[in-house]
Amino acid sequence: MVSEVRPTPPARVGPAAGATPAVPTTGLAGTLAGLVRAPLRTFADIGARYDGQPVRLHLGLFRPYLFTHPAHVGHILAGNPGNYQRGSMLWQPVTELIGHGLGAEGEPWATSRALLTPLFTGRHVAALTGTVAATVAQAVAELPATGPVDLGAAMTRIVSRTVIRSFFGDRIGSADADRLGTAIAVAFASLGARMLLPFVPSTVPLPGDRAFARAVRTVDSVIYPLIADSRAAGDTGTDVVSLLCRARDAAGAARTDRQVRDDVVAMFVAGSETGAVALTWLWVALHADPAAAGRLTDEVRALVTGPAAEPGHLAGLRYTGMVVKETLRLYPSGWIIPRTAVAADTIGGYRVPAGATVLVSPYLTHRLPALWPQPTRFDPDRFGPDRAAPRPFSYLPFGAGPHQCLGRRLFTLEAKLIVASVLRRYDVHLTGDRPITPSASVTLRPGRPVLARLVPA
Repeated sequence: MVSEVRPTPPARVGPAAGATPAVPTTGLAGTLAGLVRAPLRTFADIGARYDGQPVRLHLGLFRPYLFTHPAHVGHILAGNPGNYQRGSMLWQPVTELIGHGLGAEGEPWATSRALLTPLFTGRHVAALTGTVAATVAQAVAELPATGPVDLGAAMTRIVSRTVIRSFFGDRIGSADADRLGTAIAVAFASLGARMLLPFVPSTVPLPGDRAFARAVRTVDSVIYPLIADSRAAGDTGTDVVSLLCRARDAAGAARTDRQVRDDVVAMFVAGSETGAVALTWLWVALHADPAAAGRLTDEVRALVTGPAAEPGHLAGLRYTGMVVKETLRLYPSGWIIPRTAVAADTIGGYRVPAGATVLVSPYLTHRLPALWPQPTRFDPDRFGPDRAAPRPFSYLPFGAGPHQCLGRRLFTLEAKLIVASVLRRYDVHLTGDRPITPSASVTLRPGRPVLARLVPA
């Protein structure tokens, strides 16, 4: 059990007074070789070695700055966010999928954010609770009763249907919902090589490029017909496609089909992709901790007496919420956040030049021992009611600052309903003997499919 005393931050935040504020740089050979062989383990080793201090990663001509200390992270994401923008070459592959609305900066981002934020407010998400619960119950009831189940695919299907029913109504049927969710999952999983080799030109083919291109075409084949139908019908509906087709910018101009497409895809990603990945990791974490799994199952089955969790159960699913939070700490879907410094800046006494690529890694910040004792241990009690809240910017499962993930409230709601509904019906037993380790792509995905037997409870 971790200490109930609020942990102290790492002692060294910046260089000593009067010292030259030079950021240390890793060795070229070791860093490159490590990132090729085991990228995430190499990042974790570097994070542990420098223990909250900034470091430059020597990748030849490309030498990004890595910041993990909460004070430094807070400065980048919330203290001076206008200076740290998404122009990094690490961000470029993602824009091929989500476009230049929510995935951009400046006016395009501000316009898209203003249009979509009302759909994710606490009040609006609360109003969706009944729809979310009913959709989750139906999707869980459709889980296959025989044979091994791919939990990653299952969580993607459940979360995608929930997002679509909540924001698209009956515009997208179950088959297209599954196609859309699967395509976006494939797109994110296919960007691993591009993330690890961001300096390779897009004209040079890398593993995953073809799968990514096919996934984007599938996304477009679902979204563009919706836009065309909405425009042709002059829809006055409240679904997200109708709202975006009717929207106007500050100058009164209608949004183009591409702008609507980008906003729809970005919104869908915000509400589905990261949530599905996190819920897949939850079953992995529970498999490794039978005591936590038993405690969670006991809570669910004592509270939920019907076939699935309902809105009225949410307040009582306290340990369920703690399990979800601890899963997000160990396995934050957005494990790395790249930014580009627009102008020179000072972070904790260290100089960062204009044009530098700056990396923030929730995965590494969540593993600083001074902030999280026994950081690799799965311990939901870290988030118990008798514990102090994590210090600012030490817990970043949804990022922070103006670009914080829009879907965080929806995920918190649906995650508890999904976990409780699954455990009300089934005991979940993972199959296979090989350990499941993370794979460093855009999101922190399991390195292999997570297969399980679902035994009726």
